[in-house]
Amino acid sequence: MLRAGFAEIEITPPVGTEIVGSIRRIESRRVLDPLFARAAVFESDTARLGFVQIDVCFVSAALVAAMRARIEARSGFPGASVMVAATHNHAGPVTETQGECTADAAYVEGLVERVAQAFAAAAAGAVPAEVGQLSAFCFGVAHNRRVVMRDGTVRTHGTFADAGALCYEGPIDPEVAVLAARDATGRPLGVLVNFACHPTHHGTDASLSAGFPGVFADEMKTHGWPVPMFLNGAAGNMHTADPGAGGANLTKEEAGRRLAGAALDVLQRLAYQRTLDLTVRVTRLPVPFRTPTAAERAGSVRGAQRFVDPTIYDRQMAALVEWTTAQGSAAVELQVLRVGDRAYVGVPGEYFAELGLRVKEGCHPLHALVVGYANGALGYIPHREAFARGGYETTFGWGSKLAPGAGEAIAERAVALVREGGGNAAP
Repeated sequence: MLRAGFAEIEITPPVGTEIVGSIRRIESRRVLDPLFARAAVFESDTARLGFVQIDVCFVSAALVAAMRARIEARSGFPGASVMVAATHNHAGPVTETQGECTADAAYVEGLVERVAQAFAAAAAGAVPAEVGQLSAFCFGVAHNRRVVMRDGTVRTHGTFADAGALCYEGPIDPEVAVLAARDATGRPLGVLVNFACHPTHHGTDASLSAGFPGVFADEMKTHGWPVPMFLNGAAGNMHTADPGAGGANLTKEEAGRRLAGAALDVLQRLAYQRTLDLTVRVTRLPVPFRTPTAAERAGSVRGAQRFVDPTIYDRQMAALVEWTTAQGSAAVELQVLRVGDRAYVGVPGEYFAELGLRVKEGCHPLHALVVGYANGALGYIPHREAFARGGYETTFGWGSKLAPGAGEAIAERAVALVREGGGNAAP
């Protein structure tokens, strides 16, 4: 018999806390809507696993380790079986000091504690449950934001109003994957929705907000789902602004309601099961950092695109090169949580849609789903071909430091991990 529990807790920081929507320092001045951490626990006779979703931009590996340790201490739940994912909300608090953005240590410690509290509540409240899983497609919310120009370079957030524009660089991932749980009486417990798109609203206007994932959650609550979790996907090059419409951007309300509408349509067609196999697979993969050329360090390489303030890159470059040289490579945690016939693959960065689709296709006939921004924050993970064209996501800096080919190596290992099938393995 399957058991499931869900819980949420508010994590809105005080006004004055720095927000992370831009690479420059921004101090918040107002709260537009609350931020939450949400947790879901699933247990069978032989295994248990959990998800944590947090309305912040990133969760570093160190922060994830702290949260898992606190969860273990508080709930006795194995930390390696918990996937911790940020929604990638751009109007939330800084959670790790980096570059010109400074985290509030007291707030971060409080965040760790609140996540542990929410998880403990979900675990303690787990009841016999039935689960349904199904996918649909949603168009008009996410767009590939990378536009290939006639000279062969890419402009991130380019538009087809530009006479030099040629085509979209690549696809979107339109899948809306829904996992819903209800108790033995049919009462909704919670829902997880996986979809790939950047939530950047209010990232530069000094407002604290949960962005479109917050609107999505509010809509789901009004339809009877008390704990709605948004798990972002391979959204590194996905955005609510449409290059084909001159860069017109959906509001957070429009994006959140469209996504909720798609999820609610799926919920009408769900078939529920009372028994499901649960498995956890975790591995670590070393991937190299780039060794930047002089042109990459200067931001003058072909196709380079520095947003906001190019001088920020210059001020941070020496420290970045020193750090990546000393590290050499990053230990990427890849985690697969299997719930029945679906495999949730956690990737610790801003994975490109092309790579997420490669994982999904490579796992067929198993149904794989990619959860980006999970269990770490390694910055953008573009596909290899993107580096030759440039654009913001490949321009060397704190947000883009992995070597070309890292994304493909992650995809290959993720597919193998999913295909390894049953059994539980700790990292």
